[in-house]
Amino acid sequence: MSERVKDKIATGILYFIAIFIVAILVSFIGYILYKGSSSLNPGFLFGAPKFSEKGGGIGPQLFNSFYLLVITLIITVPLGVGAGIYLSQYAKQGRFLNIIRLCIDTMASLPSIVVGLFGLILFVNKLHMGFSVISGALAITILNLASMTRTSENAITTAAQGVKEASLGLGATKWQTIKKIVIPTAIPQILTGIILSAGRIFGEAAALIYTAGMSAPVLKFSHFSLIDKVSPYSLTRSAETLAVYIWQVNSEGTLPDATKVANGASAVLIIMVLIFNLSARLIGRKIQQAYGGKK
Repeated sequence: MSERVKDKIATGILYFIAIFIVAILVSFIGYILYKGSSSLNPGFLFGAPKFSEKGGGIGPQLFNSFYLLVITLIITVPLGVGAGIYLSQYAKQGRFLNIIRLCIDTMASLPSIVVGLFGLILFVNKLHMGFSVISGALAITILNLASMTRTSENAITTAAQGVKEASLGLGATKWQTIKKIVIPTAIPQILTGIILSAGRIFGEAAALIYTAGMSAPVLKFSHFSLIDKVSPYSLTRSAETLAVYIWQVNSEGTLPDATKVANGASAVLIIMVLIFNLSARLIGRKIQQAYGGKK
């Protein structure tokens, strides 16, 4: 058998594997969207669950998912970007840095259910935060911090190549160089990492079952408070997210139209994750083109 024939066979196998994976993904997404398409209407998206007659909507759970997403990113992004700056620009090679990287790699491989149990022990019980938005946000921060740190470190390291020495040579301080040149140049990659992290936050369930809780109280949007549990903006209230709601509906079967509600909620969840992933690529490309002088 000639080398050319071997190359064609290997190429064909790789193409087959790639097409097979894509076909599985498309079939999976298509099936979920098909089963849940009948529920995609304003009443379902913004309505509250009903425990009699029809199953109602997912309004509170959808709001909880977005609110928890915002709170988690407020905590995760500064920590992740700050850690990335330290590892890329300030940390010196040695045993201490190796220990930090080992810890980051370990955090990145933690199962979400383990993080949820850790959050239950520490945040919910030991720190007496209870099942709340802040407990869930802190637990998800543990899950996402490693990937956010890695993304920021790689982006800043790549952005610093070439421009860092030029800036320092012109008399700028190290912090001025990082603040005004390196970080703005690394923003496209960092923003991509943030949006991808948002997709994971939105779809997380296991860690939130033990920290954010599985109840969605009646929300009064006219009342703003960060501590009053009646307020939808409270950090101390329980917050059942969309992913947790899907698990609860399928496991407990308390709703009359449990299957239909679960299918519709799953379709919404898939659509939102797809939007996050597509947005990460489109926004990152646009910003990259803007910084590169392309329209």
